[in-house]
Amino acid sequence: MNTNSRTPDASTGASGASTTHGTHPTTHDDDAPAATPTVRLTLRSTRLWLLIGLAAVFAAAAQAVGPIVVPIGAAAVTLLPMIWGLLAGAFASGQRIRPLPVDLQQAANVVMGIAVLVLGARLAFTIGPSIPMLLDAGPALLLQEVGHLFGTILVALPLAVLLRMGPATIGATFSIDRETSFAMVSERYGSDSPQYRGVLSMYVYGTIFGALVVSLVASLAASLGIFDPRALAMGAGVGSSSMMAAGAASIVAAHPELADQAVALASTSNLITSVLGLYIGVWVSLPLADRCYRLLTGNRETDPKPKTESAPEPQSTTATAPTTTQVPLWTTTAIVAGIGLLVAAVAAHRFSWSMLACYAVLSTLVLAGLGAARVTRGRLPAVVVVITLGALLTSPMSPAADWLAEVGESVDILTVITTLLTIAGLSLGKDLPMLRKIGWRIIPVGTTAIIASFTLSTVAAEFALGLWG
Repeated sequence: MNTNSRTPDASTGASGASTTHGTHPTTHDDDAPAATPTVRLTLRSTRLWLLIGLAAVFAAAAQAVGPIVVPIGAAAVTLLPMIWGLLAGAFASGQRIRPLPVDLQQAANVVMGIAVLVLGARLAFTIGPSIPMLLDAGPALLLQEVGHLFGTILVALPLAVLLRMGPATIGATFSIDRETSFAMVSERYGSDSPQYRGVLSMYVYGTIFGALVVSLVASLAASLGIFDPRALAMGAGVGSSSMMAAGAASIVAAHPELADQAVALASTSNLITSVLGLYIGVWVSLPLADRCYRLLTGNRETDPKPKTESAPEPQSTTATAPTTTQVPLWTTTAIVAGIGLLVAAVAAHRFSWSMLACYAVLSTLVLAGLGAARVTRGRLPAVVVVITLGALLTSPMSPAADWLAEVGESVDILTVITTLLTIAGLSLGKDLPMLRKIGWRIIPVGTTAIIASFTLSTVAAEFALGLWG
């Protein structure tokens, strides 16, 4: 397991953040190698401004292009701005003519660690107002979440191991990998790990094709007539708004008389999956996926081409020396907030002081989460603290709820994701060999994960409705 790369968490605290590229061979004391070179980048570093400029330009341009709908027969696939930002960043960092220097790619990894926590804080703004709805959820809605939370591990993980997807299997199959998955896997394994690349691959696949897959499966299941339409509606709440909407639309098309009830059940189920998925993901699903992966592989990393990697090309052994890149925490926070403000302004076609206030609150939540993680020495993950605090502050019981709701509306959550994935793209150049190993495998694995989540949740909901109605 690759844990050499760390994002800003309890181990880095307020003093800074670092990421390490490469591995250290085991040596004796008398022939120990020299200390790993360290590069520290701050806002006074000209090189860091190159990274900031590329991220800002790519993210803003992607947002300006906007979504593009690609028809596929009777269906359609929507390519959101986040995809353009990711592709632009990946091209800049991975092209062979003049790729982004490795130390700047590592710096992008560090910045991405803060960006995923900012995304978690923004997601909390959508959770808080819905807490009363969660408390009122019946046993059927709660029990069917078992299918969402564990269906991917039971079905998709063994398939990924069979296809020799490597440690990326863990990140790609512990859930259907929506927004909070970035923070969960980043904090446990680091944003430079195979597990994180698995999350990224599954997220992109689900963003592009997830709604189409759920729509087709829901339509087929509804036409068979073997499930209660209410169970199908609960199953559609897989934790993604686009997938939920597509699944609910297919169910409503088959059962128009239950339109309002189906949409309400699907929306509530989707919310429960998003909220419970964080806590169960951190403490249950992700550790379980790791354990299952180790069990199925015999504690060996399954590599698609192990023989090829065991004999690398001669130049690869000398081209890149192990280095450590450090970026202070305050610097990374300022970078994410600055680029995020620019992208939010482009999306809204104007700048407002509410956007600045929103990012100030998001940054404060992130710093509080990192501080709590440091104090508890990582026992309390920063992402859990960030989202829990954010949800409580925006819940109806909070005196600041109305104001936070107002400033939160000024920053569309999709703009935060565009910022995150653009920065992620700028870190991918050094990891292209790893992503090639995943390659086509994410298509059957991702499709299976989404279908398994929907199907097993529907079965659990059918059972629960039989017991409680």
